[in-house]
Amino acid sequence: MKYLKLIRYKNILMIGGMQYALRYGLILPILSHYEVSPVLSHLRFALVVMSTVLLAAAGYIINDYFDIRIDRINKPGKVLIGRHIARRTALFLHVLLTMTGILTGLFIAYVARKEIYALMYIAVPVLLWYYSTTFKRHIVIGNLVISFLTGIVVLLVVSVEFAMLTKVYGEQIIRTEACSTAWFYTTGFAIFAFLSNFIREIIKDAEDIKGDKAVGCKTLPIALGIKLTKVFVLVLEGISLLAMWAIYFYVDEFSSVPLALPYYIIGLTVPHVLLIYKWIKADNSSDYHQVSNYSKLVILMGIIFILLVGQMF
Repeated sequence: MKYLKLIRYKNILMIGGMQYALRYGLILPILSHYEVSPVLSHLRFALVVMSTVLLAAAGYIINDYFDIRIDRINKPGKVLIGRHIARRTALFLHVLLTMTGILTGLFIAYVARKEIYALMYIAVPVLLWYYSTTFKRHIVIGNLVISFLTGIVVLLVVSVEFAMLTKVYGEQIIRTEACSTAWFYTTGFAIFAFLSNFIREIIKDAEDIKGDKAVGCKTLPIALGIKLTKVFVLVLEGISLLAMWAIYFYVDEFSSVPLALPYYIIGLTVPHVLLIYKWIKADNSSDYHQVSNYSKLVILMGIIFILLVGQMF
């Protein structure tokens, strides 16, 4: 169980689940609607997901590896590396998962004939390493890096799907309505994933402010103070809610899905409102941890919403 906690198995399941929901709940229904037969096999898509979760797990391990001092202050009872798992073992697991993830990704790049994927699978572990050692200690940079990578996880699904389709149908598949529709909805979810994760990263910084201060980190709550950080997050939450409802009224097809409006209100808006309320009231590390859990709920409800959108096709 300690190794599952080390790799944040709940987050890993959410990442993998999101990619599966995107393909099987949204992209494949869109392709079926436009009578386009998918080319990417179930096994090869499983390898895409595997490469993603392996690199994510490796990132969690190396982050904990370099955060031992911070975690001993912020959450002493939850420190795994150096107490329940040897530092050398953690580093070995990081290297093993990283290399397996990269090699799996390079195979996907070879099959899809996309050199850019090879560069991406090499760049991601480098970014995660520098996030753990450098970026997270600077104002906003670390938050943006992790949020950007979260958005890439979403876009990778549609990108690989159409890279494989291009091999069979040629470049003309890119100019079809199936492609533009799939990219439109997936990009929307990528923006949601980026913004939701960005908000969560800032909330986590507020939760970890004591330990971050002790080691000289310059996170947003430390640089701006809690009050201004709260205002900043509230502005982001306002933007998120406005964008969400703007999309609902912009996409006419939502009216054809019976559960769309109730889900928008109960499944999407209510968690945002609860997060905002708890964030305003939060006053200590325990409160901020609770708000962080609400931010996870927002992300989870967004993932489930993927399946509802797929019902339009």
